[in-house]
Amino acid sequence: MSLSAILFIVIGVLCVLYGIMVLMVQSGTSFFAVWFGLGAFFLLLGFGLLNHFFERIPKILRTLLLIAFCAGILLLAVCEGFVLRGFGSHAPAGLDYLIVLGAQVREDGPSVVLKYRLDAAAQYMKDNDSTICIVTGGQGPNEPFPEGEGMKEYLVKIGIPADRVIVEDQARNTIQNIAYSKALMSSPDAPVAIVTNNFHVTRSLALARKQGLTDVYAIAAPSSPQFLPNNMLREFFGLSKDFLQGNI
Repeated sequence: MSLSAILFIVIGVLCVLYGIMVLMVQSGTSFFAVWFGLGAFFLLLGFGLLNHFFERIPKILRTLLLIAFCAGILLLAVCEGFVLRGFGSHAPAGLDYLIVLGAQVREDGPSVVLKYRLDAAAQYMKDNDSTICIVTGGQGPNEPFPEGEGMKEYLVKIGIPADRVIVEDQARNTIQNIAYSKALMSSPDAPVAIVTNNFHVTRSLALARKQGLTDVYAIAAPSSPQFLPNNMLREFFGLSKDFLQGNI
């Protein structure tokens, strides 16, 4: 039995199991389906090797498939390298604004991912008492109220004065988060930090600069380790999409 075939089958099973774990979180997105797709791909690859399927494919086609596979892995590695560069991002003291990007809110408050962002913003604001925070996010179909409203409520609850928090409650994606928040700033040249989870920093900063923020930093909030593979893979697709669409 081929060792590589066994390896691909094991990877396929792990992808499916991980997809089930992501699905059970009910994050509000359908990205978990990518893990099922990857699982099916690796399982087919493994069983194809076991049954000597690829030996029946013309050599030139096998070579092209191998080149495409290796190119995809290389592109993934390069993108993830850029994502990892954002993990240690921090901002200097004394910024005029923070922009906290929205994520899912529930009846009982912000999701874990969003709490990480809000806690990082709150710590900065406690250390810099003149900084204004813009919380941004509209209401998704699976949310009880706009993300911006829930974010302000949480910040006030943990000790941030309400008059230091500006709510933006219409944005539907990261581009709108930044564009609509920029409109609430005194100037696009004002020093500002984007507050988001570590895996999201690289793309968010690139989008912010493309949107015309000239003095922009990032504050990398933590993220849940068990869901980091899902979030990192999602960022790969996000970076690729925004690059192709000219957003970054």
